[in-house]
Amino acid sequence: MSVLVFADNSEGKFKKNAFEVTSYGKKVAEMTQTNLVVLTINADNVSELANYGAEKILKVSNDQLKDFNAKAYADVVKQAAEKEGADIVIIDSSSNGSYFAPLVAVNLEAGYASNAVELPSSISPFVIKRKAFSSKAFNNTEIKTSNKVIGLSKNSFGLVENSVNTNEEDFTPTLSDDDFNVTFKSVEKATGKVSIADADIVVSGGRGLKSGENWGIIEELADVLGAATACSKPVSDLGWRPHSEHVGQTGKPVSSNLYIAIGISGAIQHLAGVNSSKVKVVINTDPEAPFFKAADYGIVGDAFDVVPRLTEKLKEFKANQ
Repeated sequence: MSVLVFADNSEGKFKKNAFEVTSYGKKVAEMTQTNLVVLTINADNVSELANYGAEKILKVSNDQLKDFNAKAYADVVKQAAEKEGADIVIIDSSSNGSYFAPLVAVNLEAGYASNAVELPSSISPFVIKRKAFSSKAFNNTEIKTSNKVIGLSKNSFGLVENSVNTNEEDFTPTLSDDDFNVTFKSVEKATGKVSIADADIVVSGGRGLKSGENWGIIEELADVLGAATACSKPVSDLGWRPHSEHVGQTGKPVSSNLYIAIGISGAIQHLAGVNSSKVKVVINTDPEAPFFKAADYGIVGDAFDVVPRLTEKLKEFKANQ
């Protein structure tokens, strides 16, 4: 038996969550006293995974899989799991991962625990802690099926370096026309210095910025922090910022180490999407804004006064390092 991890990439480059699920998978393999196998699709430098415990790497190279396709990817994972005798499959909880992990579970007749935040507390019975109710609570889920699929919540386990000797093996799954019933006509990708999905720090703005023309103070602060920029739903609806920056329950979920909300009141849908961020800082003129109840730190003040001063202080701090 073995543990199988799917390591996602973007245009051949591994994302941070690929190293996180590999780190997690290595620990699960140790707990179950078996080996770790990592599956990659059209990835470039797969040897990087050996730094996080990948003892064996299955490499799939297939132009049909250049663009994400949930059904095809789920079929590839199923075949890899069957080839390696893997009874535990681990996938990240990114938008793509959350989309095709349930299909993997169906293919393998496996129980599926999404949004896992810790290593299993018990192997027999198999019990794992998960986020629930939009990250407002946790539950302990028991998976009773022989095969198991775990969706690891981003930034919940971290990166654990564990260099091992690895065996790389080419893997050619059998794909059918049925795997490609959904086709892509075009793919539009957001461009920017840091993507929201990979960011450890996110600086987000709301209607308190009054206009998209004022977004310079958000971008300057984000640049100093090496952060991604984001926005609330009303901002993207108004066309001030692209929808690719909309975070919240109806947008992109955020699990960053630091989330800075500027001029965002904190509607329940927004809070649900960012609640799993480790530290939340709020800047708002309204001391009764709901976001202050969820924040770790809050500043009651005008963003056009507070943010430029904060940016300058950070620049001074960095210059003295």
